[in-house]
Amino acid sequence: MLEASLKEQLKAYLENVRQPVELIASLDESAKANELRELLEEIAALSDKVSYARADDDARKPSFLIRRAGTDVSVRFAGIPLGHEFTSLVLAILQVGGHPSKAAQDVLEQAAALEGDFLFETYFSLSCQNCPDVVQALNLMSVINPRIRHVAIDGALFQGEVEARKIMAVPTVYLNGKEFGQGRMELEQILAKIDTGAAARAAEKIKGKEPFEVLVVGGGPAGAAAAIYAARKGIRTGVAAERFGGQVLDTMSIENFISVPHTEGPQLAASLEQHVKDYDVDVMNLQRAAALNPAAEPGGLHEVKLENGASLYARSIVLATGARWRQMGVPGEDEYRNKGVAYCPHCDGPLFKGKRVAVIGGGNSGVEAAIDLAGLVAHVTLIEFDSQLRADAVLQRKLKSLANVTVLTSAQTTEVHGDGEKVSALTYKDRVSNQLQRIALEGVFVQIGLVPNTEWLKGALALSPRGEIEVNQRGETSIPGVFAAGDATTTPYKQIVIAMGEGAKASLSAFDYLIRLAPAEAKAA
Repeated sequence: MLEASLKEQLKAYLENVRQPVELIASLDESAKANELRELLEEIAALSDKVSYARADDDARKPSFLIRRAGTDVSVRFAGIPLGHEFTSLVLAILQVGGHPSKAAQDVLEQAAALEGDFLFETYFSLSCQNCPDVVQALNLMSVINPRIRHVAIDGALFQGEVEARKIMAVPTVYLNGKEFGQGRMELEQILAKIDTGAAARAAEKIKGKEPFEVLVVGGGPAGAAAAIYAARKGIRTGVAAERFGGQVLDTMSIENFISVPHTEGPQLAASLEQHVKDYDVDVMNLQRAAALNPAAEPGGLHEVKLENGASLYARSIVLATGARWRQMGVPGEDEYRNKGVAYCPHCDGPLFKGKRVAVIGGGNSGVEAAIDLAGLVAHVTLIEFDSQLRADAVLQRKLKSLANVTVLTSAQTTEVHGDGEKVSALTYKDRVSNQLQRIALEGVFVQIGLVPNTEWLKGALALSPRGEIEVNQRGETSIPGVFAAGDATTTPYKQIVIAMGEGAKASLSAFDYLIRLAPAEAKAA
């Protein structure tokens, strides 16, 4: 089942297993159960510390338990964790087998100290790039805390549960039978939701920090580049990020990052974070900025207020808060978010297998989404406001070759309809005839561009009519000592490679600003 090269890699990884691990399967007579049995037997054959057995004692079939022999330390997968979840499978075996996690020690201690009984159930899809982070975080928690249990469930394989629980987006996590959260969550985020005192402790810790020479707000490609360039100058550098990696975490395939023919967003984000941590940078993750108070005079301290009540101070700031998916702003969109209205076709597409969906937007992201979904769903209707599609010609040619795709141009979505629980239809206006048309469908994937994350900066510095931070060729904003880079700025072409370059430039400009202040400060002293 596994390719020879992958077996060799896996065999090398399994040498890190320190304590015996049992793979205990619950199977039925289905083809998928046979596939799972074959996979588990192949894995067990690669290490004398991993064994395979069949128990058939779990209600979900096919499923399997990964258990440390002679203990209750375990995690469970319901389904066959290949695709994006194969890494989750390997990590689970290693961690159950006693291989230490690379997570920060204070985070591990926080998880181990949680009191109470927790049963987590995570619904994932094999094509979801956001799901592994959630699965791996909860698996780790169940390994280090005996009162935490976790089962990761392939939603495409257990459609009955998905429909019964009305799950229309992944990852979706249940805790003790009740919905706990949806979307990408890292270990620290999960702990923060459970451990109610975590935010207050983090705020107290931040309040005690000394001012930075350069404070980067945002942890995407622009923010990471800015932090690295500042740290290389040997000056005190900090990064405050709502989630390190930013929107890159939601990007499935990256094929235009120069010198790297192909990578995926989460992989690139992990590399960015590791590169930043290779330097002396104070990374403060899960910190959302709330307000900017500029310095009263050049060389003074700027203040960034955080939502948790703490404040950070710096002599210079690089704003790299990025952007988020733009919403349609029509009736029904918010009501049916994650109930048929989705923004990630790669993550949620498998949940709509055999159903009818619409894609809103005729740019590259919209056309790519329609092409991907066409291989899964019964029919795709692509709706574009303009009179023609804006995607690259090669994508348009591919789209036109698909028999189960209908393209509507000069069409404006006006409302999303549902039955109170899930999407049932969409209404659009034909902009040529001005007539309203209704399409019966089960899913709506919105792909209409980006909105800068700058609401918190209104009134503090100059923004464009679209809410972008106005910058000049040096990355300078309207406030001396405050610079900006990336998708949140007026710099055209929202691309990863451009954001990185702009982040580096803004950081170099900040350093230049600081050294030009130094003589004046020395003279004043």
